[in-house]
Amino acid sequence: MNVTEDTTVLVVDDVAANRYAMGAVLRRAGHLVVPVASGGEALIELDARLRTGALPDVALVDIGLPDMSGYELCRRIKSMPSIAGIPIVHFSANATGPGDRSRGLDAGADSYFTVPAEPEEIQAMVRAALRGARHRNSAEATAGRLTVLSEAVLAVQAARCPQELANAAAAGAARLTGGPAAAFVIDAEGLPLCGYSKRRAPASLPDASAHAAVVRLMQRLVSGRSGVQSSVVPAPMWPGGYFSAGDGHGARVTLARGSDGKPPVCLATPAYLDGPTESGLLVGRLAHATALAAEPLLMYEMERHVALTLQHSFLPKKLPHLAGLDVAVRYVPATQHTEIGGDFYAALNTPDGVLVGVGDVVGHSLDAATVMVEIRHALRAYAVEESDPAVLVRRLDRMLQHYHPEATATVCLALVDPATGHTRIANAGHLPPLLVTGEDTARYAEVAGPLLGIGLGHPEPTEVTLGPGERLLMVTDGLIETRGTDLAVSLEHLQSVAAKAPTGVGPLCDTLLDCFGHGREDDIALLALQMRA
Repeated sequence: MNVTEDTTVLVVDDVAANRYAMGAVLRRAGHLVVPVASGGEALIELDARLRTGALPDVALVDIGLPDMSGYELCRRIKSMPSIAGIPIVHFSANATGPGDRSRGLDAGADSYFTVPAEPEEIQAMVRAALRGARHRNSAEATAGRLTVLSEAVLAVQAARCPQELANAAAAGAARLTGGPAAAFVIDAEGLPLCGYSKRRAPASLPDASAHAAVVRLMQRLVSGRSGVQSSVVPAPMWPGGYFSAGDGHGARVTLARGSDGKPPVCLATPAYLDGPTESGLLVGRLAHATALAAEPLLMYEMERHVALTLQHSFLPKKLPHLAGLDVAVRYVPATQHTEIGGDFYAALNTPDGVLVGVGDVVGHSLDAATVMVEIRHALRAYAVEESDPAVLVRRLDRMLQHYHPEATATVCLALVDPATGHTRIANAGHLPPLLVTGEDTARYAEVAGPLLGIGLGHPEPTEVTLGPGERLLMVTDGLIETRGTDLAVSLEHLQSVAAKAPTGVGPLCDTLLDCFGHGREDDIALLALQMRA
């Protein structure tokens, strides 16, 4: 585009004849001219044009204005971020020396000339100022888009699950293009997860059949190709509703995958959206970054699925009949984007009574879940011949040291005689069990001991007696542990809520989950038992 096309020049001069002559020269060159007679008028004109979005492209400012110098006017303009980008050319009818020019440049002016001047010189000064401003603006715009790209890449790298990744990618694509966007990530089970750049009512979102159509389209476009691919998909082939409710526009889709054979990710924007040429390149880079971020998340999702399957398969789906006791258990895995835990519970009949316990392998990984399974199986095997909680804790400690020297775990075991309520409790680094002994009354059993797996001695069990209707509650720390909150405070809160819970072991567990169990960052296991009346 011609540098003078559709450009507006603000001419600031207190002499009417000079404004007229300067304006005539500039109009002949194709500029629109806005003449004003003082610095104050110039600031008022700039404020009015700022409100309408029609700022001048360049300002020619006389040094000798009646109300303020041209230097002062320049300083004021450059001090206001909203208008500081306007290039300023100083001029003067008086002879000027290096000091005058330096003052103007120091104030923020782009150049300086003396009038009278040849029309060609004035026009060349304006063209040079416009070129410099446009180059600066282009560089600033490019830097701004690169900043947006880096922020978007950081956001996708910080995503904790595929759905968060899709949301972050859609938001980043929207910022880069200046319009709505959608992002698609295929999860570990082959299902599409869609992220939207703007919050939408669920009723207005495309349905599963639309998602499936997009996935088929993605597979066709990426078939036999690698790297980043960009295509325009016309409206008949692109399901409506992804950019706004009921839209029927085509889409510009950018697909990428981190490794050959991996499911691609897709960033989609409306086909009608015409942004800067480099915006498409930046969206491609964002798509590639999203694909790279997807691989470890999907691998983790698969590992998490395996671990949860393992945990659920080895935790009993139905408790054995336990004579004289009512027992309830609950297991809640951590929220989807957090790590895999190793929590477990157990309830076993033994010749000496009912053995119950909960435990937690330290760490969050598939290894932790595997060690949890081994501890639980070892406990069941040992309990065939031995039911004393203290002996069982010591045996589990030795087993862990021998087969998993790098692992540690916590466990709390209790042996309950259903006939008398006599209970022996051994604790290895776990939260103490809570005795809910009456209406609005609960207390923690005084029992403690070192973690399993570190080879320290374990004290003798603590003995308590449960009366009819009294309940014993055992939980893992995932139920109450909150980052930034002292554990003692959380334990007091748990004690207070449990004391006021409805009667029965099931209602007790459900009350605690309702109060504490939402959005937890760790797995939760609960076990509650009660002497029958």
